Order: sequence, then structure tokens, then C-alpha cells
Amino acid sequence: MSAAEAKNGFGHLIDIARQEPVKIEKHGRAVVVVISIEEYERLTGLQTNPLPQVEVQQGE
Repeated sequence: MSAAEAKNGFGHLIDIARQEPVKIEKHGRAVVVVISIEEYERLTGLQTNPLPQVEVQQGE
């Protein structure tokens, strides 16, 4: 999925990532992978409650 597709279809991205990892590309190069919280916890062995929430400003 391109970064533009991820940005414009964020709800869709979340739906897909809950089922399987989603690779995001920018300018044709893979830059991040979005995974479900359950997969993150499985991979890291961490519970996510201690992680701080990040507030994203409009326009980022």
C-alpha cells in the first residue's frame, strides 16, 4: 500500500492490519509495517497499556 493510499484510506488500513501486516511504501520504497496490537504484543511479549499515546496534529 502506498503512503498516499494509507493516508486517504486510514480506516481501511486499520481493517486490513487487524488481519495481516500491511507494508507501507513511500516513493516505491517500503518504509513501515502496520500490524495489529495483538500481533505486536505476540512479537514483543509486551502489554501495550504502558505505551504512551501520541497525539497527532492535523496536517501531519
